[in-house]
Amino acid sequence: MNATPNVFTDAAELRRRAEALLRRQQKQQQQQKKKKKKNAEPRTEAETQRLLHELQVHQIELEMQNAELQEARDEVEAGLAKYTDLYDFAPVGYLSIDEQGRILQVNLTGAALLGVERSRLVKRRLLVFVAPTSRPVFLTLLEKVFAGPGKQACEAELLKEDGKPFWADLQAEPVSSLVDMPKRCRLAFSDITPLKRAEEAQRRMEVLAAANQKLKREIIHRKAVEADLKKSEQHSSRLLSHSLQLQKQLRHLSHQVLQAQEEERKRVSRELHDEILQTLMGVNVHLVALKNTAVVNPGSLKRNIARTQRLVEKSVDIVHQFARELRPMMLDDLGLIPALRSYMKDVMKRTGLRIHLTSFTLGRVEELDNDRRTVLYRVAQEAVTNAARHAHASLVEVRIQRLQGAIRMEIKNNGKSFRVKRVLSAAKHKRLGLLCMRERVEMVGGAFCIESEPGQGTSIRVEIPFANGIRD
Repeated sequence: MNATPNVFTDAAELRRRAEALLRRQQKQQQQQKKKKKKNAEPRTEAETQRLLHELQVHQIELEMQNAELQEARDEVEAGLAKYTDLYDFAPVGYLSIDEQGRILQVNLTGAALLGVERSRLVKRRLLVFVAPTSRPVFLTLLEKVFAGPGKQACEAELLKEDGKPFWADLQAEPVSSLVDMPKRCRLAFSDITPLKRAEEAQRRMEVLAAANQKLKREIIHRKAVEADLKKSEQHSSRLLSHSLQLQKQLRHLSHQVLQAQEEERKRVSRELHDEILQTLMGVNVHLVALKNTAVVNPGSLKRNIARTQRLVEKSVDIVHQFARELRPMMLDDLGLIPALRSYMKDVMKRTGLRIHLTSFTLGRVEELDNDRRTVLYRVAQEAVTNAARHAHASLVEVRIQRLQGAIRMEIKNNGKSFRVKRVLSAAKHKRLGLLCMRERVEMVGGAFCIESEPGQGTSIRVEIPFANGIRD
C-alpha cells in the first residue's frame, strides 16, 4: 500500500525541485557570463585554444552526463511504469484525499470498487460514497488521521454510484509533504462484504445454536414435567383406586356391622325369649301354684317358695350375664385389669380354655382414659373369643406392659393359624372381629399388628398411646 504512492509522488516532487534548481543555476551562469563580458580583456590565441579545449572537454562531460541521465530516466520511467501498474491493478483500492475528504488520486481498483471512471472521481468528496449510517465513523477516521501520525482503521458501508452498498475495510495514514503543500492522506480500502456476510451467518448460527440448546433444555424439561405428570396421574390413579377400594371396604364393613348388630339383636331376643321369658313364666306358674296350695296344703308352701326363688336367681344371673356382655360395669368401677380377670374367669368356667393374664404396668394402665381402656378390653374380649371359637386353642396368654408414653397388650394362643391378609380383606370374607379390633385401635391413634404362623398359633399386638402425653 505504501510503496506505490511514495514512488509516484516523490518522483514528481524531485522533478519539480530539480527543474527549479536548474533554472536557478542557469540564471546564475548567465549573470556570471554578463559580468565576464563586461570585464573581459582581449584574449591571446593560446588562451583561446585553451578555452576551446576546456569547452570541448566540458562538452564531452556534458554528453556523458546526459547519457547517464538518459539511462537513469529510462530506468525511472521503467520503474514508474512498473509501480504504476502495481498501483493501478493492486487487489485493493488506493485513494489520496485531502483534509476536506476530496479525492486527489485513485487507482483503477478503487474506481472499479466504487463503480465510477477514475477521471470522474478526482476532486469529488469521498463522503458521497459513504452510507449515511457509516458517515460518523468515516469522519472520525479522517479527523484522527489528520490530527497526528500513525495508521487509523475502521469498517464502513460504502455505496457504489448505482447505490448498491458494500462493506469496506478502510486503512488510512497521513502523507508527509512540504510546508507549503496541503495535508494529504493515503487510504486503502477493500471489499469485505463476503467476510461480513460470513460473520453475520456465524452470528446467526450462534444464535440458532443457542436457541437450539435452549429448545433442547425446554424439551428435556417438558419431558421431565410429562414424566412427573404421568407419575402423578399414576399415583392419583392408585390413590383413587385405593380410595375406591377403601370405600368399598367401608361399605362392606358397614353392611357387616349392621348384619352383626341385627344378629346380636336376634341373639339377645332369642336369649330373652328362651331364658328369661321361660324363667319368668315358670315363676308365674309357681306363684299360681303357691296361691292354690296355700289353703289346701300349707306344708308344701315352703318348698314351692324355694323353687321360685331359685328361678328368680337364675333370671338375675342371666340378666347380669347380658349386662356384662353388653358393657361390664366392673370396667368403669374397678378398672381394666379387674374387668379382664373377671371376664377371663367366666370364659374359663364356661369353655375350659386356660387363660394367663400378666400385667407389668403397676396400675399405670388405669391412667388411660375410659375410651382407651374400653378398646383394650374389647380387643382382649374378641381375641379370647376367636381363640376359643375359631382357633380351638387350649391356652391363651395375655401380657400387658407399659412403654414410653403408651400401653402395649399382647395376646398369644396356641391354636390354628390362618392367612392374615385374606382374613383382613373385608370385601372377600365375613370375619368381622379382626377388622373391628383394628378399627377400634386406629380410632384412638394406636397401632395394631397380627401375626399367624403354622405351628406357632396367632399373636395380636396392640399399642395404645396416652391421650395427655404422659411420659415415664
